[in-house]
Amino acid sequence: MTKIAFIGLGNMGLPMAKNLLSAGHEVHAFDLSEETVAKAVAAGAIAAKSVISCLDDVEVVVSMVPAGPHVKSLYLGDKGIIENAGKDTLFIDCSTIDVATAREVNTAATKAGFDMVDAPVSGGVGGAETGTLTFMVGGSEQAFNRAKPILDVMGGRIIHTGGAGNGEAAKICNNMLLAISMIGSSEIFTLGRKLGLDDQVLFDVASTSSGRCWSLDTYCPVPGPVPTSPANNDYKAGFAVDMMLKDLRLAKVAADDTGANTPLGALSEQLYTQLSESGHGGLDFSGVFQMLDEKL
Repeated sequence: MTKIAFIGLGNMGLPMAKNLLSAGHEVHAFDLSEETVAKAVAAGAIAAKSVISCLDDVEVVVSMVPAGPHVKSLYLGDKGIIENAGKDTLFIDCSTIDVATAREVNTAATKAGFDMVDAPVSGGVGGAETGTLTFMVGGSEQAFNRAKPILDVMGGRIIHTGGAGNGEAAKICNNMLLAISMIGSSEIFTLGRKLGLDDQVLFDVASTSSGRCWSLDTYCPVPGPVPTSPANNDYKAGFAVDMMLKDLRLAKVAADDTGANTPLGALSEQLYTQLSESGHGGLDFSGVFQMLDEKL
């Protein structure tokens, strides 16, 4: 049994914490929402009233917060994790944030004598609930080897992507591709309908031909062909438009910082911004099809 502080119990964090509890670990839970802490306690966690109290006598800290500024506030400063954690505590930040912040915080942790990894996830709420997430892990070999047994409980695939910040880099590159492929998958059905093609017929062709991709054959953006896709549940979010837009904006910042040429990524960011600003930020990201098909 490992004593773990889990900070950030949102849609992803809470089921991840529950999986740690199910595996027999002791979880000290903290979140700004008392309601979500209560849910963790109902599953067997120990409630903490503050970040500092959450750190009492724990061996590992897992954090899952919304953005880079939250990670900096959580780890740095007099009331932060680095200043108040016990010696040899391992830090695992599962937040999806900008690469620069991930590297800044890791550098501060390393300088203070701690092992830390950035370990953003792919797989959505469903993957968090079933413990099948993919973790993209940046950090030293030593930190990765310490983190892996904990991540194995919450995920199905754990990939060491290299040094600090590389987990975040892999996550934003992957999700930029996901956005591009979802828009492409949506466009073929938009065009196919205009040309008189049945959705199922087009799916049967494209999903078994050179155009096949995950956005098409597993997460099809039109109702019918894939019963488990959000398109068959009124586009209820498995991965919301605003979450995709966050990642696309991180990718844009990274591209601007490095001079990388990513025109399709930039266009994807524009399209998802349009969808979000029209009031559909809570829709599943596959709902971009509805916008292209002029249903929104």
